[in-house]
Amino acid sequence: MPSQQLPHLTDAESFRAFRSASSQWLPIALDIARGHSLDVGSPHVFPTGTNLVIELGDRLILKIFPPLLRAQFVSERASLMQLAGRLHLPVPEIAAEGVRDGWPYLVITRLAGTLGSEVWPHLPEDQKERVLRQIGETIASVQRIPLGELAHIEPRWGAFMRQQMQGCRARHTRLGLAPKFLAGLDDLLRDAAQLIPMDAPPVILIGEYIPENFLLACDDGQWSLKGLFDFGDVLAGWRDYDLLGPSAFMAAGRPGRVRSLLEGFGYTKLDFALKRRLMALMLLHRASDLNSHICIEGWQERAADLVELQELIWPG
Repeated sequence: MPSQQLPHLTDAESFRAFRSASSQWLPIALDIARGHSLDVGSPHVFPTGTNLVIELGDRLILKIFPPLLRAQFVSERASLMQLAGRLHLPVPEIAAEGVRDGWPYLVITRLAGTLGSEVWPHLPEDQKERVLRQIGETIASVQRIPLGELAHIEPRWGAFMRQQMQGCRARHTRLGLAPKFLAGLDDLLRDAAQLIPMDAPPVILIGEYIPENFLLACDDGQWSLKGLFDFGDVLAGWRDYDLLGPSAFMAAGRPGRVRSLLEGFGYTKLDFALKRRLMALMLLHRASDLNSHICIEGWQERAADLVELQELIWPG
């Protein structure tokens, strides 16, 4: 492979191998940066994440998307353009964009703050409730923003949900969900078809309001949400879908946290139908893996079926 050319990769496994060998692509990334007259004096490669990502100085980040993940580039670019200036929280701004050897890229501004995943585990309970309320409020704020170009993002909600329903049992069987939970799947999916609106006016769905994708800052002992980033998985669809990430990764079945998230979002009543819909959406989420994602200690033993599990995740 010529030293200044990105390869043609046909599958995710070969891309992951290429991404992990940063010595193969960092010179190309720096060449892209130089082409935009950007500072390349102290680049920092981010070892995790989906795409090729490097920090340029302390102000900018370069994200290079492989052609097989072009949909993520389309989603990220359209989301940043649509959210710009419309949200109370900072999101990255696009400083430059282009294509290199068929690989699209974005240069975006770096936001101030501390990565949520570094702070969240150590926050006292009242601060966790405070942040979850802000996340609920932020989800609602994002969903009030017009769709713009995101109205055309693929997959469309109805088709996406139907596809997820068709593959739901096979997915969770493969991921090792316990038989006692698999046993209730058919009943839940039958309910889901009625509980999840397929044709309601869609809203912007970020898909992953999780600590790895937001920034926090502390002011006078109070932690607050200070920025959002990573919009590669944005969809347009039913609003409740975005409650799943914080429900699974952050609320941990604690009544105060669950209440703070839902009240921030605008829900004052947590009834059986809402819990049932959220449980269905959690199983249908594009990244769904209950064994890895539910942060409630011993939940597999504490719930006998999916109905008990939804009560455990969303108490009250």
